[in-house]
Amino acid sequence: MADTANRRPLASRQSAWAARAVRWLISTRITPNQISIMGMVAALAAGLSFWAAGILPWRWIFLLLGALGCQVRLLCNLFDGMVAIEAGRAAPDGGFWNEFPDRVSDLFILMGVALGLGEAGLGWAAVSFAFLTAYVRELGVNCGAGADFAGPMAKQHRMALITGAALLSIAEPLWRGQGEILRFALWLVAVGAAVTALRRAYRLVAKLRR
Repeated sequence: MADTANRRPLASRQSAWAARAVRWLISTRITPNQISIMGMVAALAAGLSFWAAGILPWRWIFLLLGALGCQVRLLCNLFDGMVAIEAGRAAPDGGFWNEFPDRVSDLFILMGVALGLGEAGLGWAAVSFAFLTAYVRELGVNCGAGADFAGPMAKQHRMALITGAALLSIAEPLWRGQGEILRFALWLVAVGAAVTALRRAYRLVAKLRR
């Protein structure tokens, strides 16, 4: 990933802890593409954990692992670009590994949650609209209008919502709940991503007409 003009604006990129982590990564031989792949693996682990949480005992452990996987996925998304640009390790195929794992990661995590709830249809809706938000963003780049990372349900918002819902779901046995929080979160992702895609499309068309 070497296109700084269309990087997602992240406050965490300027933090001291991120800088320290990137300095350590730069001291190794790891490549940005490998970090991107690690993010996809973390998402797979998260999705399998969420699925397991719906069908196996010790639900709280799998919910915790799923939440952790979501956050590791985001950290990999942060570090791959920082290592690529700040260490000058961008590869010719970096654009592919910057985008493709993100789509696969959304699929793994959102469908993992859905399968754990027995709500495959809702999962496919959430995945489809999440993909659509990314498609409209990339369409803006291809049209020369630049990337639009506006929410309300951009990638970081989706992961924050699923992470928070998973952690809150650990307490569901207190009121004999079983998946209501994650089901509501998945609905929010689906509806919010649909709104996000429409908002980005409207902003793109308005920008092209100027």
